[in-house]
Amino acid sequence: MANYTAADIKALREKTGAGMLDVKNALAEAEGDPARAEELLRLKGLKSIAKREGRTASAGLVVSKVVDSADGQTGVLIELNSETDFVAKNDKFVTFADNVLEAAVASGAKTVDELLAAKLDEGTVEDGLNAMQAAIGEKIEIGHVATVSGENVAAYMHRTATDLPPQVGVLVATDAAGAGIAHDVAVHIAALNPSYLDRDSVPADVVENERRIAEEVTRAEGKPEQAIAKIVEGRLGGFFKQIVLLDQAYARDPKQSVAQVVQAAGGTITGFARVRVGAE
Repeated sequence: MANYTAADIKALREKTGAGMLDVKNALAEAEGDPARAEELLRLKGLKSIAKREGRTASAGLVVSKVVDSADGQTGVLIELNSETDFVAKNDKFVTFADNVLEAAVASGAKTVDELLAAKLDEGTVEDGLNAMQAAIGEKIEIGHVATVSGENVAAYMHRTATDLPPQVGVLVATDAAGAGIAHDVAVHIAALNPSYLDRDSVPADVVENERRIAEEVTRAEGKPEQAIAKIVEGRLGGFFKQIVLLDQAYARDPKQSVAQVVQAAGGTITGFARVRVGAE
C-alpha cells in the first residue's frame, strides 16, 4: 500500500514541476517523505541534464522591469524557456524568472552569455539554471535578453492565454513628451510585430533586395518602362508599412500611421524591443 496520498503527489508536482510518474516513483522510493522525494527528483534531474541538450524549449514566459538610469530610464526584458506550458506556469519557474530578471538588472547584462555569467545567490545565473533543470526535469534556457533606454520607457506584457504567464513582452522608449502615448504604442507593437523603428533603421541590403524583387515582379507584369520606377517605389513603400513601426497603420486607428499618432501626441519614439516566447 502506498505511503503517500494524492494530495502529496499534487503538492510535490506543484513545488517541483516534475511529471506525475516521476513524483510517484520518488515518493515511493522515499517512503512518503516529501523532502527526501524532492531530493531524489533533483538528483535524477542532475543526471539527465545532458540528455536534454537536444530537446526543444519552446514554451516559457517573458518578464520585464523598468528602472531609473542616469539619462532617464532603462527597461530590461527576459525570455525564459521551458519545454511545456505546465512548467511555464509553475510558481517555482515564475519565481526563478523574476530572480533572473533581477540579476539582469543588477549586472547590466545585455546578452544571454552576459546574463548566464551574472551573479545569482551564491553562484551564477547559469548555476541556478542547471539547478532548476535538475529540480523540474525539463530543459530550461534563456531565450532572449533585451534592453531599451530613453528619457521614458514603458513596458507591456501580453498574455496569449489566460491560464499562462505573459508570452509577448514589449519595451518602448520615448522622449519625455511621448510618455503618455508609450503604452498604447507598446500594445500596437505587441500586435503588429514591426522589425524596425524607422526607414533609416532598415539595413541597406534588405532594402535593395526588396527593391530588386519589386522591380522583377513589375517587369514580369509587363508594365511600361517609364512607369516601372514609380511602381517599384510604391511597392517599396508598402513593404515599409509592414516592417517599420512608424510607417505601420496604427492598430487603434488604421487611418493614421504610428508616426502621425505619436506626432499628434507631441512625442518621439526613440527605440523599442519585442520578444515573443519561442520566436527566433
